[in-house]
Amino acid sequence: MTDAVKGPAGYLPSIERKYGRPAAEWIDLIRSSPPTGHTELVNWLKAEHGPVHGHAGALVAHTLAEARGK
Repeated sequence: MTDAVKGPAGYLPSIERKYGRPAAEWIDLIRSSPPTGHTELVNWLKAEHGPVHGHAGALVAHTLAEARGK
């Protein structure tokens, strides 16, 4: 039995389906963006690339956690 993915990463499959972009592409966008803080990144992602707030937040939280090695 496999453990279900928890936390922000658990949203990645539905985000990929909804917006038609692989998670790696979203993560690359976030990593290369001008803003660096969570809130600024979420607002930038929503304004520039259109995901809803919850999906943008999950993408940013996942990307920042990866960068911190968590």
